[in-house]
Amino acid sequence: MTEHCCAPGRTAEGREESRVAVAAPTTRRVSGLVTLDGGTFRMGTDDREGFPSDGEGPVRSVTVRPFRLSRTAVTNAQFATFVKATGHVTEAERFGWSYVFHLLAPGDARRHAPSPEGTPWWLAIEGAAWHAPEGPGSTVADRREHPVVHVSWEDARAYCAWAGGRLPTEAEWEYAARGGLDQARYPWGDELTPRGQHRCNIWQGRFPAHNTEEDGHLGTAPVKTYRPNGYGLYNMVGNVWEWCADCFATDHLSRPLEDPRGPETGTARVLRGGSYLCHDSYCNRYRVAARSANTPDSSSGNTGFRIAADL
Repeated sequence: MTEHCCAPGRTAEGREESRVAVAAPTTRRVSGLVTLDGGTFRMGTDDREGFPSDGEGPVRSVTVRPFRLSRTAVTNAQFATFVKATGHVTEAERFGWSYVFHLLAPGDARRHAPSPEGTPWWLAIEGAAWHAPEGPGSTVADRREHPVVHVSWEDARAYCAWAGGRLPTEAEWEYAARGGLDQARYPWGDELTPRGQHRCNIWQGRFPAHNTEEDGHLGTAPVKTYRPNGYGLYNMVGNVWEWCADCFATDHLSRPLEDPRGPETGTARVLRGGSYLCHDSYCNRYRVAARSANTPDSSSGNTGFRIAADL
């Protein structure tokens, strides 16, 4: 897969067996979810701007059954309620560090924190976690309605189980992101900034050194920034990558086209939607068909999730 703004996974040497406790399914009724009718849509893309090596194509007709999906990514305030109720400790907290984008990291950390080979804009910051997004001394007190970040796939799954829901499948995510449009590049159409208006939180300027912040944001934006898509869903692209339930694969045509799922096992889970670090010169994965993946215990300052539920 082409390198891009999705953070590297945790290395095998630094990984330990996951011990994230997942709450038993509850009868708690998740609030803030939109009911989607489901149906058949054209999934994937053969767009010239896409990345075939990511498995974005081929375009295929896929059917999903009716389901529900949260209007927004899960917020810091919502995740705090979960932590208070369950005592959940995220994997970033267990490992003691998480990846932070270099321009958001404290000045001393920029000079001393290690970064992965090939992606010097990511810094492994000790103490970075969902409640301290840039490390010790930072806080989410003024970001309660921003998406929670520094959550792994395992953390997201634990939250969904506690809330009485689940993570969306990749097919459900793309069906929802398209908002009823057929093969449009973005949730609102084919033009990135119609009439000069920003519709998502991505990078402007010269990546990774200078962000002009023309859309108003260097890091995350509140979850209801910008107008929703045709299904009433906010920020389906840009802002933060969102975990999906599926294991990552590219052999789409070998799988059922009705309520498709990824393979039963795999080393990586699907991420969708791109983030505030995506830029057209390097990583234009803020398109609805774009996809990425990471190991399920990985976390970063640009990865979150939203919750789905069966009807």
